[in-house]
Amino acid sequence: MVWPSMSIVTVRRGRRVWTSFLRLTPAAACSSRATARAVNVVETDESTVVDSGVDLVLSQPVAGAVVLEFDPPGEAVLAAIPDRLPVVAAAGSTRHATVPHVIMDDRAGAIAATGHLLALGHRTVHHVAIPPMGVPAGRSVGWHDALEAAGVPIPPLVQADWEPSSGYAAGLVLARDPEVTAVLCGNDELAFGVMRAFAESGLRVPEDVSVVGFDGHPLADLWSPPLTTVEQDFVELGRLSFGLLEDMLEGRPVARSVTTMPRLIVRQSTGPRRDT
Repeated sequence: MVWPSMSIVTVRRGRRVWTSFLRLTPAAACSSRATARAVNVVETDESTVVDSGVDLVLSQPVAGAVVLEFDPPGEAVLAAIPDRLPVVAAAGSTRHATVPHVIMDDRAGAIAATGHLLALGHRTVHHVAIPPMGVPAGRSVGWHDALEAAGVPIPPLVQADWEPSSGYAAGLVLARDPEVTAVLCGNDELAFGVMRAFAESGLRVPEDVSVVGFDGHPLADLWSPPLTTVEQDFVELGRLSFGLLEDMLEGRPVARSVTTMPRLIVRQSTGPRRDT
C-alpha cells in the first residue's frame, strides 16, 4: 500500500533538527512507501499559532505526523493533534506517554560530558542550562547526577535560554568567579556565547576555563577553539521516527519508546584544570 504524505511538525529549537530531517526525507520516503513532504514550522506555544499549524497539517492528505517535542511549542502541538492521526514524537525525554517516542538520551550525554571534565582534574563543573519544560531538562539532570556520583561540590545552576546572547550574559557572570574552571552548556549556541564572554573577560579556553557544548552544531568544529560537544545524530532520530510511524501505519507492533545515544566529541575547548 502507498500511504499519503507524512508530515513533519517542527518547532523553534528544531532548526538544526529540521534540516537533518529534510536530508533524511528521500530515504525515509522510500523505506515507508510514503512521501514526507509536508513540513510545518510552529515557533511559539501561543494557542492561535499552534491551532493554525495543526489545522494546516490536517488540511493535507497526511497519513501521520512526526512532532519534534523539544520545547514548549512542540509540547503544545502534540497536545493539540487529534487522536485519530497517527503521531510519533521525537524528544529528549518522554512527556506524552500516549504516543510512541524516539528519545535522545540527553541525561547520558550530560553524564559523559561532565565525567570528561572531571577526568581532566576539574574539581567541579558549572552548568549553563537550557530552559526546563515542566520537568528538569535531561541535560541538567545528567550534570547533577554525575557530580553527585563523583562526590564533588554541585554549584548553582545558571539558567539561560536557547540563544548565544543568553550564553554570553551567563559567561560574563561566570568569568567573575575564579573558582570556575569547567562549564557544561545546555547547547552549542550557549557555549559560543559563553566562550565569547570569557575571551572578552581575559580568560583563555581551555587554558583557564574548559567549555563543553551540546548538540553537535555545524559550526562547533570551526569555532575558535573547536568546541568539545555532545553530538546528537538527528538523521538517526528522523530515521527511527519514520520507522515507528511506518509500523503504526502498517498495523505492526509499535515500540512505545526507542532511545538513541549521543556521542561525546572531544576537541580543543577542554583541557586539564589550571594550576592555582
